[in-house]
Amino acid sequence: MRIPAPALAVSAMLAVQTGAALSTHLFTALTPAGTAWLRLAIAAIILLLITRPRLRSIGWPALRGTLLLGTVTAVMTVAFIEAIARIPLGTTAAIEFLGPLGVAAIRSHRRSALAWPALALAGVIGLTEPWHGRLNLSGVAFAVAAALGWACYILLTQRVGAQLDGLQGLALSLATATVVAAPIGAWPALHGLTPGIALQGLGLAVLVPLLPFAFELLALRRMAVAAFGTLMALEPGIATVIGLLVLGQLPAVWQIAGVALVVTAGIGAQRTVSAGPELPAPPGPTAAAPARGLPVR
Repeated sequence: MRIPAPALAVSAMLAVQTGAALSTHLFTALTPAGTAWLRLAIAAIILLLITRPRLRSIGWPALRGTLLLGTVTAVMTVAFIEAIARIPLGTTAAIEFLGPLGVAAIRSHRRSALAWPALALAGVIGLTEPWHGRLNLSGVAFAVAAALGWACYILLTQRVGAQLDGLQGLALSLATATVVAAPIGAWPALHGLTPGIALQGLGLAVLVPLLPFAFELLALRRMAVAAFGTLMALEPGIATVIGLLVLGQLPAVWQIAGVALVVTAGIGAQRTVSAGPELPAPPGPTAAAPARGLPVR
């Protein structure tokens, strides 16, 4: 039985957010940064063994882009994990979503498209409820850093995907991210590592990014990029549901309204881009990463 492409796209988002939620169970043993580094390292090793990239055949422009992509991946991954250690998963996902929303608004070449990031920002204010005076500034700052990282990741992924075939770009960027994140994550990860935790880390690496990557590639082969992007706008809502079911994070009414605004802004931004002038297509099956540009959260 062939699984419908939209179901594959939704499954990818479920895997990403479930993996993020389950990662919190390792924070005590490994710290958030150590947990992020362990996932990066395991995913990098798996993909390097699969792709076996030949560095000698890769030109300097492609290698430079891959190194930049890996650096951004490290910042994005560690920042996201540090954020969910401080603020709810749904809130983190909504704030991070401002990154791709900003990219979509800029690509549309329309001033009216800036309304969508503004709407999403209003949703984020509802999510964080600053009027209660309980705003975790460090958590929000990490989420904003993840948003900036995601925006840069999308742009760099397209460049690397056009220069390298297959999964070489993703494998090399993950290896680079592992090295970049090592100073803050390697020691706590290795110090707290046990056979049981290593097995959990392997499972999380499969859950994010390998499983979502496979699902997204299959989905993109059978559906339009615009439709795929519209579905991806549901991710903050999915993150909120996963946060409730897995972590017991019950959102308040204002927070539910905030998530709804962010999702609406994401769908609106995607439709604006689709209706505008033709833009470079996001990476496909032979590029460094899927169109959503989210490899390792």
